[in-house]
Amino acid sequence: MKPFACLLVACLVLLTHACASAPYEGPLSDRPAPPALSAQLHDLASAFPGRVGIAVRDIQAGWVADDDGARLYPQQSVSKLWVSMAVLDAVDRGRLTLADPVQVRRQDMSVFNQPIQKKLVDGVYATTIDDLLVYAIAQSDNAANDILVGKVGGSGVVRRWLAAHHVAGVRPGPQERILQSKIAGVTWRPEYSFGEAFWTAREAIAPKVRAARLQAYLADPQDGATPDAVVEGLSRLAQGRLLSPASTQRLLQILGQTTTGPARLKAGLGPGWSIAHKTGTGQDLGDLSTGYNDVGLLTAPDGRTYAVAVMIASTRAPIPVRQTLMADVARAVVRYHDDQLDSAAVVRAP
Repeated sequence: MKPFACLLVACLVLLTHACASAPYEGPLSDRPAPPALSAQLHDLASAFPGRVGIAVRDIQAGWVADDDGARLYPQQSVSKLWVSMAVLDAVDRGRLTLADPVQVRRQDMSVFNQPIQKKLVDGVYATTIDDLLVYAIAQSDNAANDILVGKVGGSGVVRRWLAAHHVAGVRPGPQERILQSKIAGVTWRPEYSFGEAFWTAREAIAPKVRAARLQAYLADPQDGATPDAVVEGLSRLAQGRLLSPASTQRLLQILGQTTTGPARLKAGLGPGWSIAHKTGTGQDLGDLSTGYNDVGLLTAPDGRTYAVAVMIASTRAPIPVRQTLMADVARAVVRYHDDQLDSAAVVRAP
């Protein structure tokens, strides 16, 4: 593990052990957000050509600065975060173990990003629950996620886990192959997992039908979540309020290994900062892109941690513009943190 990632996990594990036995006591503190940071987030959101929700929570202080943080946004692969928590909760309860063997087969494949498909030898890949978690989170593998949904008992179990742990404002959504087929207006078939079959089937759908399906999804996303709910969930994860210390540490390690989205939030970090995050990327229709997200835990060199969510529901802005927005949000957090350190140093000076 890289040094900065080690620092992130070490800092967050301290939080985890400090709060591991704490019962649920309602939502985290609602202290007033810093006006300057709130204004910066509002300016960034207002200048962006598309619908975007932003939320930042200081885990230690408890305040939330946001812009459109209470409205549902498509999660896309961000929803894998909640699936992984439900799986690790099953581990904590003894229903699964990370070492449980799993036979991945051709019929388990999904759609779009699924690097695990290359591991199939004679139609089979022998692996474990832990390996599937790494694929699903760090590489955003749709097939690995769909298999984990099945292993935990279905998306209904994930939904009930969220409710039992008072994670409001989050919809886990169904398996990726079902969700993506619905958004595209196609009926899922196993052969769509391979080659260009899904793209071919999607292109056969009348443009008006595709547009209607996509707009219906954006209006009421089956996998929707509010940015405020996402940063609260991330904060409670980091504080050890959702999983055991061991499961919390493992998930934070995997989030710290994420390879997707290096030009999103991560690009805005300052020297010595680290990130544990999950990205999401939805479908496009013409020049309209949807569900372009990055959420995560940003940890400063002094150990202070901020939960951050930037969720773009829809936009016609090119990818570099979307990435710049996310990096600018991270830069705003870093700048705020550094300003607080400077102010504290002035106060302490003789």
